[in-house]
Amino acid sequence: MADIHTLASMLKELDDQLVGCMRCGMCQAVCPLFAQTGKESDVTRGKLALLDGLASEMLKDPEGVNEKLNRCLLCGTCQANCPSGVKVLDIFIKARAIMTGYFGLSPVKKAIFRGMLVNPKLFNHLLSFGSKFQGVFTKKVDGMLGASCARFQAPVIGDRHFKSLADKPLHKIVPELDTAPGASGKKVAIFVGCVIDKIYPNVGQATLKALEHHGVGVFMPAGQACCGIPTISSGDTNTFDKLIEENLALFEKGEFDYLITSCATCTSTIKELWPNMYQGSSANRMKLRDLASRTMDVSQFLVDVLGVEPCKVAGNETVTYHDPCHLKNSLGVTAQPRTILKASSGCEFKEMAEAGTCCGSGGSFNIAHYELSKKIGNRKADNIIDSGATTVATSCPACMMQITDMLSHKKAGVQVKHVMELYAEGLR
Repeated sequence: MADIHTLASMLKELDDQLVGCMRCGMCQAVCPLFAQTGKESDVTRGKLALLDGLASEMLKDPEGVNEKLNRCLLCGTCQANCPSGVKVLDIFIKARAIMTGYFGLSPVKKAIFRGMLVNPKLFNHLLSFGSKFQGVFTKKVDGMLGASCARFQAPVIGDRHFKSLADKPLHKIVPELDTAPGASGKKVAIFVGCVIDKIYPNVGQATLKALEHHGVGVFMPAGQACCGIPTISSGDTNTFDKLIEENLALFEKGEFDYLITSCATCTSTIKELWPNMYQGSSANRMKLRDLASRTMDVSQFLVDVLGVEPCKVAGNETVTYHDPCHLKNSLGVTAQPRTILKASSGCEFKEMAEAGTCCGSGGSFNIAHYELSKKIGNRKADNIIDSGATTVATSCPACMMQITDMLSHKKAGVQVKHVMELYAEGLR
């Protein structure tokens, strides 16, 4: 761990980025957390002022900074709307890394990140074991959404309605693939992602079905590790680097035109954080920049590369769309998922109010601040219900989990699906 003077010195390195903030308050107008609490310390402007002040005052209150930095969804709404172009997410993630260097990781995070995530075989084995016995501790509460709740009061789970682990993860259904390009002449690598692999393997299968339909070759290596977003969001840069290196070694073994994912968070992490936050060798940094330049969301690939267009046939299922923050705010991908929905046979698309606002998940934010997460999520659920849609689609499995929780509690009778599930259902 670094001492407080080293920590102060490291924080001063952020000064060049901090001075860009004009304190204009635009972030206040768009922050989903501030909308719920009204606290200046919960909005970006307040956090940046705090960092700037503490860097110059030798960090009189590091515990306070740590608590306030972690009270953030990292949704990127402030960054996307900042007139000064301040790289807010870079600042917050670097600051969290500095704080973790000072305080160290909690024993729980250390066990999960450095004991499990860096060892994909162990991680897969433990969750496979857990899936066999989860029925002892959980019970179904919503058959349509496939949501469960805890049988007994649990401190972390609380009253959440959640998707259980899949009976069979994707890595068991399709261990690996290396197929030649078909009619499209294109070949892609697929980064699966932990949540799709272990909770939503049907999303992975739908993605593979769509790629096969369009004659796209697939390289999907076995043994993929986590993209690293939980670790870097918690400031654990060492584990983040190790996860990147594990994945990079796997994908170097294949030849492909693009790397695609069906997880908005994984896409954003690979494209934005891998090349910018990795602290390893310069050779690997060059490889990561190249990989990032070829990384796309699956809907972006289907529309921008393969030219998928909306179909003219009216559908029976009314579908609305929730924009994941990591696609909309970080990558500017909004039109392509909607095009895929409009190209999905049997779907009638209907826009909902505030489609681009955060659902309140925020990864670990949901765990640490569930009541706030739920307030933000309930606003999203109300907009979905008010749209009159029978199904809400999105491009992020974490958003699917959050929205499932909110809609299940409301007994809304609205399905939650991934964009690729709906598209694959309409393919012949």
